[in-house]
Parts: sequence; structure tokens; C-alpha cells
Amino acid sequence: MCKKIALRIFREIIYQIRYPLPLWIVQLTTNWLPENRVTIRLRGAFIRPFLRSCGKNLQLARNITFLNPHGIQIGDNVYIATGCWIDGIGGLIIEDKVELSPFVVITTSSHCFKDNSVRFGGSRTAPVHIGKGSWVASHATIVSGCSIGSGTIIGSNAVVTKDIPDNVFACGVPAKVIGPRIDKEPNVFTRLDTEK
Repeated sequence: MCKKIALRIFREIIYQIRYPLPLWIVQLTTNWLPENRVTIRLRGAFIRPFLRSCGKNLQLARNITFLNPHGIQIGDNVYIATGCWIDGIGGLIIEDKVELSPFVVITTSSHCFKDNSVRFGGSRTAPVHIGKGSWVASHATIVSGCSIGSGTIIGSNAVVTKDIPDNVFACGVPAKVIGPRIDKEPNVFTRLDTEK
């Protein structure tokens, strides 16, 4: 029994040294930097080694929380905005060209109720998948076991509790498909386009 406890403590210490501590140091040293194209790419480059896999041009804003980063796979040209909370214990795949707006929550585990306690009831894990070119708007939550199709938009404050197909707009609590995604021709690409 003591041997099992000692082994578990040892594994936890190794895990903390391998993932949370270095991530915390990276965030501590980069969060004070201004938000611009250089620093968001710099944060992405520093965080890359801690993820299971990561494509090129990962862009990260400030104050992002990564839990269990060894279960997170991120594609090319992904942007994650300020304050996102992302858990990869159950496996998370974020494909290319995905944008997560501020304060998005992605969880790949859910609490279990056992012996009259949620806190000590343990967890169940299930993977989350976000398809290529999707946009998850601010304050949305994606729960474990959900898949979001390619080119899909998830509206602000939505709670995704089931799979969402490709190329649709979904919002609400729980998130429901409102209709097909409507594509509009852009008239601004950078802030310089607005200056006359």
C-alpha cells in the first residue's frame, strides 16, 4: 500500500515538473508583454513543446489555462484568445484555422457524483474535436464528448453538449443549429484598411 502511494506521489511530482511548472513559467514571463502579432506568436512558440502535437503559427493571447496539455493536438494557423480554459485529459483535437474567442471553455472530462460527493466522485473523460476553419465565439463552453464540424460557428455564451455538423451556425444553452453559416464578402482585413 505504501509503495503504491509513494509511486503515485512520484508520478505526480514528475508530471508537475514536466507540464504545469514550465507552462506557468512561460505564461508568467510573457503575460506582461503587449498583445501584438509578435508576442502572440512568441507565446505559441514557447507553449508548443508541451502539447501532444502542434502545427505551425500557433497564436496565443494572455492568460490562457492549459490543463493536461499532453492530450492536446493543435493544427496550423490556430488563434486562441485571452482567458480561454482548455483541458486535454480526455483528448482534444483542434484542426487548422480555428479561432477561439475570449474566455472559451473546453473540457474533456466531467465530474461524477459518488458517495454523496461531486468533489470526490472522480471524473469521466471523452475526447473533443473542433473541425477546420471553425470559430468558437466568446464565453462559449464545449463539454466532453462533443465534435464540432468544419467551418462551423458557435455563438457567444453557447454550451455545446452534442455534436454539431459542418458549415452551420449554432448557439444557445444547450447549443442548437440555427441554420447554415452565411458567408459575406469582407471589407476589412486589417486595422490599416479602416484608415483613410
